[in-house]
Amino acid sequence: MKQQHLLINGVRLKDTLEAFANFGRTENNGVTRLALSEEDRLARDYFCSCCEELGMSIKVDDMGNIYATLQGTENKPPIVVGSHMDSVKKGGRFDGILGVVAGLEVVRTLVENEIKPRIPITIVNFTNEEGARFEPSLMASGVLSGKFDKTAMHQQTDVNGITFGSALQSIGYEGEKESRIKEGTAFLELHIEQGPILEQEGLTIGVVECVLGMVCYDIEITGESDHAGTTPMSMRKDALFAANNLITEARQKISALDDELVYTMGRLNVLPNIHTVIPNKVVFSLEARHKNPAIIKQVEEIIQGLTTSNKNEGCKVKATKLWDRDTVWFDRNICNMLEQSAKSLGYSYKRMVSGAGHDAQFIASFIPTAMIFSPSINGKSHVEEEQTTWEDCEKAVNVILETVLAMES
Repeated sequence: MKQQHLLINGVRLKDTLEAFANFGRTENNGVTRLALSEEDRLARDYFCSCCEELGMSIKVDDMGNIYATLQGTENKPPIVVGSHMDSVKKGGRFDGILGVVAGLEVVRTLVENEIKPRIPITIVNFTNEEGARFEPSLMASGVLSGKFDKTAMHQQTDVNGITFGSALQSIGYEGEKESRIKEGTAFLELHIEQGPILEQEGLTIGVVECVLGMVCYDIEITGESDHAGTTPMSMRKDALFAANNLITEARQKISALDDELVYTMGRLNVLPNIHTVIPNKVVFSLEARHKNPAIIKQVEEIIQGLTTSNKNEGCKVKATKLWDRDTVWFDRNICNMLEQSAKSLGYSYKRMVSGAGHDAQFIASFIPTAMIFSPSINGKSHVEEEQTTWEDCEKAVNVILETVLAMES
């Protein structure tokens, strides 16, 4: 006999996601809901009203994080489910909000089935995960985990000079430091993959084992500016020619390290950027991501090797590390529980890594944490075309529900 599972209401899940998309919906059916904007305030108000209807208690901390809790029969640290509600400009309808609505649908399912949890369940909305209005990204979870300083974060400004602190006050969501979450039985974050792997392999669930470590450098090449028409080629110190050589060299060497390594040269500045003048300075960025710190170290050795390359066209080359992060491994036991939930529900899945950053990577420093991914059609995210099928959304939330029930048993 096939095992019976408690399942969420897929129609209600879809309707709720569409309701949230109305707070900042764009002409092309995407979403612009920047942190602490009017659209964000409206989404927060709607979220709180949904939680109040379920009899949940609501707290807000000094970073604007919202915690809605369904009380349990035992005084235990809560099972926390959630993500973020803010978006990038002209982003999608699923990024972040799917994880918050997952928590909402889990609690709705328990309440309508008159299931009183043993362990309290808290739904969390983390403030300013995207960093699209106020840098850096993962701001609020970074403060919770001690990675960022609250005072400095409250002083961060948007393009109009508005500080994070004043914007938080203006929308009425500045709470107390005492309300911050400090412990939990587990933190579960559902997120869209934002990449093509699950769809390409025809899988429904990604059990995320870690967030990749990464490193980011600026490589600065200094040459000499001269007239583009009168300076012989043999007498030039062309910084852009040197940059072209070094980019090619770096690509060849880094590509040979490991098939799972990803790297990007996403920013290139050329000075003086005049077509009649030989460039005297070029700065380009190089970031790389991999789960193994030994591979990241090899990347750094290659980058440092560019400073003494014989392909520098007579220019000076300097490499400056901008920042790095270690790989964050998620709780093995919770990953196993998520895998077992997917398996028991009959959903296809795989263990995988996250190349993108998520609040879970900071929360993992003080709460046992794990994530799952839902497929992203064509790997699209942070764009209006972002899409995940309603069926895949429903299945992913069922995995969260099944795992919460297993923790409650």
